[in-house]
Amino acid sequence: MQHSLKAGTLAVVLLVFFTSCSPFQKLQKKGTDDQKYQAAVTYFKKGEFYRAGLLFEELIPILKGSTESEMAQFYRAHCEYQQQNYQLSAFHFKQFYETFARSDYAHEAMYFYALSLFKDSPNYNLDQSNTLTAMAALQDFVNAHPESPFRQECTGYIVVLRDKLERKAYDKVKQYYKTSSANIANYRSAVVSITNFLREYPDSKYNEELAYLRVDSQYHLAKNSFYDKWKERHQDVMNYYLAYVDKFPKSSDLRKAERMYEDSRKILEEIATQEKEKLNQQQKPAKVTATASN
Repeated sequence: MQHSLKAGTLAVVLLVFFTSCSPFQKLQKKGTDDQKYQAAVTYFKKGEFYRAGLLFEELIPILKGSTESEMAQFYRAHCEYQQQNYQLSAFHFKQFYETFARSDYAHEAMYFYALSLFKDSPNYNLDQSNTLTAMAALQDFVNAHPESPFRQECTGYIVVLRDKLERKAYDKVKQYYKTSSANIANYRSAVVSITNFLREYPDSKYNEELAYLRVDSQYHLAKNSFYDKWKERHQDVMNYYLAYVDKFPKSSDLRKAERMYEDSRKILEEIATQEKEKLNQQQKPAKVTATASN
């Protein structure tokens, strides 16, 4: 008896479920285009972006060429943005400002295109291709709209993304340095990466540390090189040390760097002495052996 009662209740529930539709479903099935458009705008203003997006998505092909088409596409892009579908919102905002270049909303669409890309930028330890795209879009917006109220905000976003690229580059340098003892070629890679970093990020908070690591990496590269590379590579140790001490005269690692500098200087003096002796030997006149005459 109890089993039959439960079965009957379930049957009623399923019957109600399949024979009834929500007002939204009824609107989707039987509403006119105008009713759907008005409802979509209402849903949008109420913050019901999922439902608004569904209706705008359905209406856009139908409204093409009408006065409502422009706003439907603009609202649809915002619906994706508000749902944090940033790749889709970037696509639709870009499509909007390219299609409706003279629209009063083109400026805002270009801003939200760049902002969507900014929001979609990955963590610093992942591939940064999207970050570069976002930086370019933000810079394009600032250049195109220098008087925009969004200008300062976009400039701040560019700084955030640049910091992310800076951290990515810093970690790459440190990885080369940490693995150098196992792979001597990584000392060279570390030196090149640090040099590029110092040039690209002249005001970075990491520069003091990296300027020292460049001296250290170059010193160990020189010490582990074939003799014919010593002169050039120990000279680079001295050059990097002088650049380091000039920029960071109170660095905590200065004493360690100075010891490497002194060792490289002594090695270069020895090489210079050997080269001078070799030159003197080459310049000595050959001994003439006198032949006794009969």
